[in-house]
Amino acid sequence: MLPITVCREDGRRHVRVSARELGDLVAGLGAGGELFLVVQRIPDLPEVYLQVWYAPVEGYYQLEHRDGGYDRHYVAYEDTPEPVLAAMAGWARGEEGWGHGLAWERMRLRAPKRVRPLKLDDHERARLERRVRELLVGGYATRAELAEAAERFLVSGRRRPVSSEQAWELVDRMWLERLAEQARWEDETDPERLTGAFAALERAGITARENFLAGPGSPRDSGIGAVGAPDARGFVYFHSGCTDSAAAGRGLPLFYGGFDGSSGTTAAVGREVVAALTAAGLPSEWDGDPDSVITVTPLDWRKRLVG
Repeated sequence: MLPITVCREDGRRHVRVSARELGDLVAGLGAGGELFLVVQRIPDLPEVYLQVWYAPVEGYYQLEHRDGGYDRHYVAYEDTPEPVLAAMAGWARGEEGWGHGLAWERMRLRAPKRVRPLKLDDHERARLERRVRELLVGGYATRAELAEAAERFLVSGRRRPVSSEQAWELVDRMWLERLAEQARWEDETDPERLTGAFAALERAGITARENFLAGPGSPRDSGIGAVGAPDARGFVYFHSGCTDSAAAGRGLPLFYGGFDGSSGTTAAVGREVVAALTAAGLPSEWDGDPDSVITVTPLDWRKRLVG
């Protein structure tokens, strides 16, 4: 798998695709009305990306590469997708000379306007940075989602003290600080063990979702049934509030159950969840009661950023 995220024109995201899947996405441009893709590294780096646009009438591909800022933005044009895909795959792998063979030109772009300093008192600034830090440590938000959250966090009535540009500047600074922290992490982390446990549960017929956007009502009514395999026997998930709990060192609550609604199936699913966690090397607390949540604890929540 390539360490990239592919963002489609319709908003769908594909994380860690294969070279073949990337080729299918590029070759599919022009079909169904989608004309461009944006490709980011994992983890995402500010002002570093590829994007490709297909001109269906003229029949050419426009490949753009930004390497750190508006003055390092390059473009190349190709009539067929093959050289575009080769360059994109080489960039994703970090190959030296990945762009050789393409006729790159530097795009003449306007310098962005200077961002005004934030006019916040110490208390508001601390609150804002604390919330961004919480979301960063949680590890699931993209840079765009973080910037939106930062822009909205201090809104009160008509007062909007943080502009979009200021939010992006703050988020990018804190994002890079977090990347420097995670560069020092070694070996497998607890969130990665959790992902492995959830993957094992999926293979066993239990729908498992991390940081799930749950609907109102009971866990069974959360909407989890609509996102898994139609023949799934049960489910397990945690939502963003659970992620906040894990990031704060309070453990990770898991909601689970059987799709037939019976206590027996729910208890059986709970036992499978605990077994998968144990096999992945994660401790958990559960009293065996199907009405009780399973809590993964103690937990060292070091979630690597994707973006």
